[in-house]
Amino acid sequence: MNEVLASVGVSFAQLGLLVALAPGLSGLIKRMKAVLQGRKGPPLLQSYFDLVKLLRKDAVVSEHATVIFRWAPAVYAGCFATAALLVPVLWWRAPLAGWGDAIALVGLFALARFALALAGLDTGSAFGGMGSSREVAVAALAEPALLLALFAVARRSGGTDLSSASGFFVAQGVAAVAPSQLLALAAMVIVVIAETGRVPADNPDTHLELTMIHEGMLLEYSGRPLGILLWASLLKQIVLFSLVAALFFPFGIAAAPSEIPAALGGFALKLIVLALLMSLVESSSAKLRILRVPELLGAACALAMLALVAEVVVR
Repeated sequence: MNEVLASVGVSFAQLGLLVALAPGLSGLIKRMKAVLQGRKGPPLLQSYFDLVKLLRKDAVVSEHATVIFRWAPAVYAGCFATAALLVPVLWWRAPLAGWGDAIALVGLFALARFALALAGLDTGSAFGGMGSSREVAVAALAEPALLLALFAVARRSGGTDLSSASGFFVAQGVAAVAPSQLLALAAMVIVVIAETGRVPADNPDTHLELTMIHEGMLLEYSGRPLGILLWASLLKQIVLFSLVAALFFPFGIAAAPSEIPAALGGFALKLIVLALLMSLVESSSAKLRILRVPELLGAACALAMLALVAEVVVR
């Protein structure tokens, strides 16, 4: 009974940490981008203010909307909340380790995308349909690249369990660095850019209907549902950042309760470094034309396939 209560407590603690830090990570990226571009930029806590304002407002729902439109935000947020418990963040073992692996993680991402794409189509809006079709087209290349990169990592660790993969690289240390690891990391970085809708794949700050992808599916939402969707999108971003940190930079993960404060500091440092990398990429590149995005994701698939082939050949 005590073990069950401890597991539940760890689950709520990790989920609460990621949910609380998700808007702050977005604010940090925006502030870093502004500094790199010579602007003042918004306050670090602006994302929190915007979300709280939305959560306090009532929603305006189209008369053509069905139950799909109303329940999509809950399904979308629930998928990423569950995915957040599959990734080891502070503790060496994820809260839902043994209940799901890398394949389940990608499946949750696909389910969330499917629910939001259906919601975009549900009201019959032209821009919602356009955003949904583009989102599904991006997913057709992003999800295989993510799976192949995770399979390349899983081949080295001997299984698709994310906690075991992270623990393997912690145990191996510097010896874990290999060409397949570097290729998988490069593929993962491209996938994270595409999955989070950032430049050069997409622009999360634009409201130009003819160029948006993810934002097109949210145009019919307002008030509290829109706040839930935006917060869930930010949670997806920090989950992907945590996944990259756990699989490729797993140092500092706690193996004992006394190491958790140090692990928290290490996790914050990893997020800052990844946020800086994302800011540099966005500040040094322009948004690609929508027809060029498949080429970027095709490169990610090629890198992930090379990582898997390199791992097979080496072994």
